[in-house]
Amino acid sequence: MGTRSRLILACCLAGLLMTGCAGKAQAHGKKASTQQGVASYYSDRFQGRTTASGEPFNQQALTAAHPTLPFGTRVLVSREDNGREVEVLINDRGPYVKGRIIDLSKRAAKELGMLKRGTVPVEISFVQ
Repeated sequence: MGTRSRLILACCLAGLLMTGCAGKAQAHGKKASTQQGVASYYSDRFQGRTTASGEPFNQQALTAAHPTLPFGTRVLVSREDNGREVEVLINDRGPYVKGRIIDLSKRAAKELGMLKRGTVPVEISFVQ
């Protein structure tokens, strides 16, 4: 096989690989519009402390911490076991406990009816 044939073959293989990667990225993008996991809420000791976004934390605001979402992102948090929902603004990083996907302010946790339980299963949907 000549040099030219090998070059053409390599280009064809590269094209096929790129097409496969693009399909996975699109599928991942659709999957990323919601997340499921466990929510918790902030302890009262964080009241007034500075969040990762630079804002002071307020237990009475409808805010939350998420490990990766950009600050200012609005998400709808739905409690899977009772159907209650709350919209919150991401303004901090966390939670830092394995298996948890979001840390809510006390007001948001109250709206979900989770103050006595502490943690609950939730689904997070991105608000446009």
